[in-house]
Amino acid sequence: MYISSCAALVRNLGVALLNGTITLIILLIAPLGLAAVIINTILVTVASFVNATAGDAIINFLQPSQIKTLLAEVISQQSQLTKENNK
Repeated sequence: MYISSCAALVRNLGVALLNGTITLIILLIAPLGLAAVIINTILVTVASFVNATAGDAIINFLQPSQIKTLLAEVISQQSQLTKENNK
């Protein structure tokens, strides 16, 4: 399954924001200062985004067959466009 880099970015941001929101709710219940709540929420959000992005990089690295499939699709589309332009 191919996912574009833009779609992966949107998904990773969604995961990070969801984790940050859950953390914010939990920390607002706890008796902490507001600064601690804000800092912890930001750190969890950033860490979630970094982890999701690193996971995507690992998956892409482990699937070299995906590149061959994409190249075959691009070559096929280019040949179809060339045939249409020559008509």
